[in-house]
Formats: sequence, structure tokens, C-alpha cells
Amino acid sequence: MLTVNKTQVLGILAVVGAVATDQVTKAWVVASADTLKDGIAVFPGLNLTFHRNDGVTFGLLGGAPWWGLLLLALIICAWLLIMMLRTESSIEAIAYGAIIGGALGNVVDRIHYGAVTDFLDFFIGSAHWPTFNMADVFIVGGAGLLLVVPVIQRHFEGDH
Repeated sequence: MLTVNKTQVLGILAVVGAVATDQVTKAWVVASADTLKDGIAVFPGLNLTFHRNDGVTFGLLGGAPWWGLLLLALIICAWLLIMMLRTESSIEAIAYGAIIGGALGNVVDRIHYGAVTDFLDFFIGSAHWPTFNMADVFIVGGAGLLLVVPVIQRHFEGDH
């Protein structure tokens, strides 16, 4: 019989939340593609724009077969899922879930479009950070959280 504990539920909720947030925002961007093609200023330093990236982070591996990047993402997701299901730390489960959810959000795009929909364009002056999406935010945020988990755990263990 399959049993799921509280930590695993938190990880699964993080996966679902990340995928849902990513797909809802991308659906809006795709529906608004004509309006966003030249970018819309949100505030100084942030534009919303419509861009398709057939590579990975910063356009690396651009031009690689979409199915190859899809397969790579699914293999990484499977490994992260195992890590998420094995951890006893709620924080780690949420972090793994965020990364998995972000990766799966981008997988959905690769299946539908052969590329990933990006729309967040941060810049200072004429220097633009590579355009990204909410899936990327969840991936980077989850990875960052995994890096600080030992510090957080030491802090809470020290309080007892």
C-alpha cells in the first residue's frame, strides 16, 4: 500500500503549484503575443515580452533537438523526484518540488512548441538579463533553497 507523509505532500504541492503558476502565466503571454512582441514596460528595469527559447538556460544548447532536451529534463526530474520522496526535510521537499515543477512547466512548452516561452525581461540601462519565465524562477529558487537548507537546519537545531 502506498503511503504518503506530510513532507512528501508538501513536495507534491510545490510541484503542482510551480507547474500551475508557470502554465497560467505562459498561457497569458501566448494569448498576448502580438501585444508583447515589442515588449511592455512594467516598471523601470522590467519589461514583459514574448520570446521563444529553443535552448536551455541563457540559450545554451540552442538548436539541439527539442526531444533531446525534453528527455534530459525528464531524467533529471526522475532523479529529483526520488530525492524529494526520500528526504525527511520539509524544506528540501519543497525545494525539490519547485525545481521539478519548473522543469515540468518547461517540458510542457517543449512538447507544445518545440521551445520554451520566456517573457520576463530584466535590465539595467541597455544591459538585459536573458529573458526567462516563472518555471525558471521556481528552478533557481528551489536550487537556492537547497543551498541554504543546511544553514536553516543548523539554526533550528541550535534552538532546541
